[in-house]
Amino acid sequence: MSLVFAFDHKHSRNPKDLQELLGGKGANLAEMVSVLGLPVPHGFTISTDAYREYAHMGWPKSLNHEITEHVQVLEKKTGREIGGKDNPLLVSVRSGSKHSMPGMMDTVLNLGLNDKSVIGLARASSNERFAFDAYRRFLAMFGRVVLKVDGTLFDSAFDSVKRHDKAELDNEVSVGSLQILCDRYKLIIFEETGKHFPQDPKRQLRLAVEAIFQSWNGARAVAYRNREGLSHDSGTAVNVQAMVFGNLDDNSGTGVGFTRNAATGEATPYGDFLLNAQGEDVVSGIRATDDLNGLRAVFPDVHKELLEIFARLEHHYRDMCDTEFTIEQGKLWMLQTRIGKRTGAAALKMAVDMTRTTGRGANSWKISREEAVMRISADQLDQVLHPRFAQRRHALTCGVAASPGAAVGQVYFTADQVSHVASEGGDAILVREETSPEDVHGLMAARGVLTVRGGLVSHAAVVARGWGKPAVVGAEHVHISGASFSVNGTTVKEGDWISIDGATGEVMLGKIDLIEADPPAEFNVILGWADKIRKGKMDVRANADTAADARIARHFGAQGIGLCRTEHMFLAEDRLPVVQQMILADSEEDEIEALERLREVQKTDFVALLQEMSGFPVTIRLLDPPLHEFLPTVSYLESKMVTSGLTVREEELLAGSRYWSEANPMLGTRGVRLGVLKPGLYAMQVRALLQAVEEVQAKGIDCRIEIMIPLTVCAEEMVVARSWIDSVVQEFSLKGVRHKVAVGTMIETPRAVFVAGELAAVSDFFSFGTNDLTQLAFGFSRDDIESRLMPTYLSMGILPNNPFETLDKNAVGELVRMGVVRGRMEHPQLKIGICGEHGGDPRSIAQFYEAGVNYVSCSPYRVPIARLSAAQAVIASGHQTSPS
Repeated sequence: MSLVFAFDHKHSRNPKDLQELLGGKGANLAEMVSVLGLPVPHGFTISTDAYREYAHMGWPKSLNHEITEHVQVLEKKTGREIGGKDNPLLVSVRSGSKHSMPGMMDTVLNLGLNDKSVIGLARASSNERFAFDAYRRFLAMFGRVVLKVDGTLFDSAFDSVKRHDKAELDNEVSVGSLQILCDRYKLIIFEETGKHFPQDPKRQLRLAVEAIFQSWNGARAVAYRNREGLSHDSGTAVNVQAMVFGNLDDNSGTGVGFTRNAATGEATPYGDFLLNAQGEDVVSGIRATDDLNGLRAVFPDVHKELLEIFARLEHHYRDMCDTEFTIEQGKLWMLQTRIGKRTGAAALKMAVDMTRTTGRGANSWKISREEAVMRISADQLDQVLHPRFAQRRHALTCGVAASPGAAVGQVYFTADQVSHVASEGGDAILVREETSPEDVHGLMAARGVLTVRGGLVSHAAVVARGWGKPAVVGAEHVHISGASFSVNGTTVKEGDWISIDGATGEVMLGKIDLIEADPPAEFNVILGWADKIRKGKMDVRANADTAADARIARHFGAQGIGLCRTEHMFLAEDRLPVVQQMILADSEEDEIEALERLREVQKTDFVALLQEMSGFPVTIRLLDPPLHEFLPTVSYLESKMVTSGLTVREEELLAGSRYWSEANPMLGTRGVRLGVLKPGLYAMQVRALLQAVEEVQAKGIDCRIEIMIPLTVCAEEMVVARSWIDSVVQEFSLKGVRHKVAVGTMIETPRAVFVAGELAAVSDFFSFGTNDLTQLAFGFSRDDIESRLMPTYLSMGILPNNPFETLDKNAVGELVRMGVVRGRMEHPQLKIGICGEHGGDPRSIAQFYEAGVNYVSCSPYRVPIARLSAAQAVIASGHQTSPS
């Protein structure tokens, strides 16, 4: 079995469909070479199969031989010899996983240089400065990436040389100083590793490939995959490609280009370009870049060819493409392409625009509405719901608007600081000269990012756009010094508050209030198509406890309320004392009096809720939490008793707290068990609900109510609970008032799943409470696990995802599927929903659709994501009806 494939290898399928084998970068390089015939430097891909064999059994026995063969073929194609004394072949060695992970893994450029070949490169190029500049770049990159030498040692040495030459820019350093610098770099490598820099190019290549294999499990790559929900098992390919040089002379250059605007979605190509530079110079922000108009001014023919290639790539991939290119002495070379990352607003605009015909004649193309829906991610949809500033202030400075959205936070200058502040619940803005992949954990935690250098395709910009983080880059007037930065005489210290606008590039002092976002028109277009696709297959409801929540839910397109947690109505300042009175009642009369007071306020809440949801189902869950949650803690009252003494009322509360205190309250007297001990409580809630229905129906409002009994584990509990509800309904019937009330239960325990058939026989509907089901299936206390243990479990790969965010497919998902099957075997028309927080998670929704549930319910602000994700689940199953 081959582990290495040349870019021009004849595969049985189009290479772009072989990303599992070749990785995304390798597949697209092969596609550009063998299918599109674009000008791509020759090279080969070491496959993901090689990585997986390496990861499990060490370096594959056949890999050295295959690499040697492909290097020899590459030498023949280029007419150059790697490490040769005359006109040597240099190669880049780049990672390439199936999914794009910008900057998260390692790259080595200019590999093949040594003390002899650098002389040959100088002679062949007639440019000694270019040769030694390439050598110093290679030494530093190889030292940092492959030999794990601290990169700041190379940076410090280079800064010293620049000061000696009085050079502001890298390309102003003299050739003599570059030669000295190369020797200094080799000495640093020896001092730090105890070994000399390897002069043998074959050894260099073996070490570089192995380093890139190892970078798959580097901290920043693992963190990125965790953030993006990507598999840790697929591994990375490695691409070895002949170098072309944008820094050869002033007739050369390099750039990054997008076939459309990745920030706005406009169908206008854009990019960054640098004359006489290598690709790392563009993305690092070390030098100020020019745009594609600047490219046209210097290389008009190349600019025309590049735009023609952009058009071909869009037509071929039927999507916006991100490219890297190099111009070597006037000739254009394409170094890579991939489907480009984009902001949420841009994704929506592109998806809708691309359903309309693009191009002419044989070059015309468009996508279907189903494809458009599938192209929008949950994160992108969420981005356009981000808030914006309520008012404008005078801008302290302005940079490049790299990723839209408003962010307010305290200034911190390291990724570690930002991560720490966020873990403590604070809001932080990461401020850096420029970001690098090592900053990924800080970018992940930050509210927004501000950099001094960089353009629209810098690391900070690309990662921020992919994650929906507001970003301002290239703010060149910002000068960072230690734990502060200054702009035009104003100093901002660590911990000071700033506000940044990623849509305008403005940076403002202090905290500015935020207001809700105004999504673009395409937001409703895409969701309208999604609703047509999922119609009759999966509904989306909201978890809403108040009229305000219900209003938001309706605004975002919810088709009802799947969970109203009635206990939240009891926690208001004016209701809590009444609840406590009911708990502490030492006579039936006192308890009845307290329940009557609660009925009045509960009825008022239900009236407001039902008025907002006219014509839609509303599922009311009867009281669920243990009663001690409505009382002060025993420890608090005992401490106060010792320090300042207790009032008579507080002594009563202490007695009640001690009585109702439980060692494991979430497994104690809660849910239906509470109703068994205090049946009058559930009867009161039902009575308040039916009275509210009467009142709003009199106003012409269509009420569709469902009453949900929490935490049942046997049919007998359900029968008892229904009797309380039926008795209240009978009271109204005797008065001539008829109410159609559906009564169902929450499936929250493994036992409830196993006896789902018995529960279905006495239930009108099920709703899976996947939060509790996950806790009980794993034996995890969510409150204790998520902040303390879960990060370690995820970073070590013990769990692939946080099971409280994405449904555990192997166990909890299987319980859901089992409950659905067993329930419907007894009750074929049983309505089944999901009301846990998983109802707003795209990957979980796909599992729920596969299991056959009728609806998911989630927080009001996640409703748009659930609508989209439900449609995507339908499309993926092949069950969709065209929304056209």
